[in-house]
Amino acid sequence: MKSTALARLLQGITKPSHDKRPSIETFADIDTDRLAAELNLAGRGRERGGNEEPATSSETMDSVETQIIERIEAAKKAAHATIEDELRTYAERLAALDFEDRFTQIQHTAPAAVGDFKLEARAGRDDLYALRRNLRDLDAEQQAFRRKHKIDRTARVHGGAATFLKVALLIVMFVVEAFANGNFLAKGSEQGLLGGVTEAISFAALNIFGTFIIGHFGVKQIAHNSVFRKGMGVLAFCFYVAFALGLNLALAHYRDVSAQFLEGGGERVMQVMATTPFQLRDLNSWLFFGLGLMFSVVALIDSLTFSDAYPGYAEVQHRLESARDAYRDRRAELDENLKDVRDEYQDRMQDISSDLSLRRGEYEAIIANRARMLKLFSQHQDHLERAANTLIGFYREANAKARKTPPPARFASPLSLAKVSVEANTEGEWSLRDLRSRIEQIQAMLTAEVKEIHTAYQTTMDEYQQLDDVVPEPGMGDGSKQA
Repeated sequence: MKSTALARLLQGITKPSHDKRPSIETFADIDTDRLAAELNLAGRGRERGGNEEPATSSETMDSVETQIIERIEAAKKAAHATIEDELRTYAERLAALDFEDRFTQIQHTAPAAVGDFKLEARAGRDDLYALRRNLRDLDAEQQAFRRKHKIDRTARVHGGAATFLKVALLIVMFVVEAFANGNFLAKGSEQGLLGGVTEAISFAALNIFGTFIIGHFGVKQIAHNSVFRKGMGVLAFCFYVAFALGLNLALAHYRDVSAQFLEGGGERVMQVMATTPFQLRDLNSWLFFGLGLMFSVVALIDSLTFSDAYPGYAEVQHRLESARDAYRDRRAELDENLKDVRDEYQDRMQDISSDLSLRRGEYEAIIANRARMLKLFSQHQDHLERAANTLIGFYREANAKARKTPPPARFASPLSLAKVSVEANTEGEWSLRDLRSRIEQIQAMLTAEVKEIHTAYQTTMDEYQQLDDVVPEPGMGDGSKQA
């Protein structure tokens, strides 16, 4: 089927909206034991505690604590960069789904597809209407022909196989007679073998095809109702009798003469035909005459039975049957074509509906994954705060044990880290409830369009069937008065 707006829409909306698979990258936890060992927190705590550092009155973090905080803040920044990248990715994927644009396209294209189907159905109906009128006119012509010539039977029109056999019979007789003539005409021909073969083919063509032409276009007129045409047919038959007898007698005499004279055979035949045409000297010459006359009679019968005996009737019948075949073939072609178009439109609308369901599922998955990612980031920040307190605890505990003076009062207070607030930009996004409702509306519209195409298809089939009533053939009822 040719490219339509529906096909282009389907091609566009079934393309992947992105080139990534849904994935959630979890944030790596801090291995506090490993980091404590890496920073040598216990050793440095004992060392600084033994030196009574930091002072008991210290209210600010020392270098070791600051280093711990810097490592935790670095991890937090990395996690923040990751969450921002993921949020951008989710935003791009949501934007690529572009439901609003797709809804608009579907709302404009689906009804247009129904219109295209109806337009194609109407064009087919117009074709059938023209063919049906032509068939009606040809049927009226046949009826008029039968009334005019007082014929109360159908025309006898042979099929392709019968016509082939009749033509083949003529060709076989022509070849056989040409071969038989060639065996002796070459002897009596002044031009030798080439001249004899040429004469043999000429005699055979005249005897077979000449007879066929006389019979088909002349003798056949005997069956005509017109007295004049009957008379022409009788004259043609008389001409045929004279033609067949004269040609085959001349050929038989040519055989007699060719056996006695090597030259001047043609002149001798003309003399004999003028004086004693029915006196043949050789029995074989009579057999040769009988064979040629028999072929001529067979060719005459073949010409008279090649089509209907009444002149012109077979041609009228043939044109009528050709019009009927053209009508039936076009009707079958249109039925099959419209069925294919209907099924293709139905499949494409179902694909569009399924694609919307898939995209809705993808949309919901993106929203759910994004919410989970934000929750994971919040949990990761809690984890980083706990890790920071654990690491600082390692340091402070070792420091306090190694001191002789009391540790700073702040050693007893847990560390509280500032958290990064991250929110997804939901401006212009569909709520899941509204999106489900909107997709259900569009899918209901697609279902209605599919039903309308089915209705249009059935209506078209009914219209095709009713053409026989709207434009009937003569004698098929009152519908003929409506045309």
